[in-house]
Amino acid sequence: MFKNLARGRLAAMFAAALAAAVSTAAPAAPPLKVAFVYVSPVGDAGWTYQHDQGRLAMEKALGDRVRTTVVESVAEGPDAERVLRDLAAQGHGLIFATSFGYLEPALRVAADHPAVKFEHAGGYKTAANLSTYNARYYEARYLAGWLAGESSKTGVAGYVAGFPVPEVVQGINAFTLGMRAANPKAQVRVLWLNTWFDPAREREAAQALIDQGADVLTNHSGSPAVPQTAQANFKDKGVRVVAYQSDMRRYAPDAQLAAVTHRWGGLYTKLAQSVIDGRWVSRPTWGGMKDGLVQLEAVADGVPADVRQRLESRRAAIVAGSLQPFAAPLVDNTGQTRLAAGALDDAAIAQMNWFVQGVLGSVPRP
Repeated sequence: MFKNLARGRLAAMFAAALAAAVSTAAPAAPPLKVAFVYVSPVGDAGWTYQHDQGRLAMEKALGDRVRTTVVESVAEGPDAERVLRDLAAQGHGLIFATSFGYLEPALRVAADHPAVKFEHAGGYKTAANLSTYNARYYEARYLAGWLAGESSKTGVAGYVAGFPVPEVVQGINAFTLGMRAANPKAQVRVLWLNTWFDPAREREAAQALIDQGADVLTNHSGSPAVPQTAQANFKDKGVRVVAYQSDMRRYAPDAQLAAVTHRWGGLYTKLAQSVIDGRWVSRPTWGGMKDGLVQLEAVADGVPADVRQRLESRRAAIVAGSLQPFAAPLVDNTGQTRLAAGALDDAAIAQMNWFVQGVLGSVPRP
């Protein structure tokens, strides 16, 4: 009996101690509220879709440590500032502004909400609580151009472009340099949209470029319209496309040569974790193929084995740093030598506002 009594007392003491420990333990930290602002609908392919895939990957990696909010189809300008202010006021600790035209609104909102961390895609200005992130899309664009040069029968490619910001100009130039590395006489025709997302205008521009002799298309715009137009012209004209942002085989199963794809999940997870840990600092990110942010993938089955091998050799050289897309000699499309030796540094690439030899078109001035 005494043994049972002693055991009962010990059990009661243990339960009391456990209850006391639980009651005095620090409460679980609330999840970090993370917001994403998108310029277009999420859809199932394209720029916004890839950013949202990154959001979902971050959620999967961090679990209940984060809670996310999405606001889609937000126009650049006053609407963006209103949305960003609302999100900051609602207690979001980290806000991703995923379109170039969100930069100035984000800077203004960041100044009024110093406790909130902002990350802006593609920007060139920072603040104590606003940083920028971007990918070296031009690395994969160079490979895409080389593949286009190996595949084109007319030697003419068509490029549907959004706005004439340096990121877009870099892509056009890198694609052209890659194409002319395969075919020194190749030409790239450019049509500007002055919008990031307008499927009807993207489709019209793509068709106009085909009518001007392009048998390979690519784009820097937000919908699947360009791949769809290539697919519609594949049977009669043999038009191919290098998709951008997402693998677009569902829209161009016959026409797609490859896809320049974006992968944001790893970066978004890293940035959110740094905010949770209190380690976040305003430090711009500009990663490339070696960082996994951009790749050339989904190469068509019909691409010959030897072309695949040479493509892979060039990819490995870019990752290793032995092949730099913007290496001399660089001549612009007016005949002026822009670089006689070496390779352009990051500062020059980031401010690129001219076209290389082989581009048919011009960079509009502000």
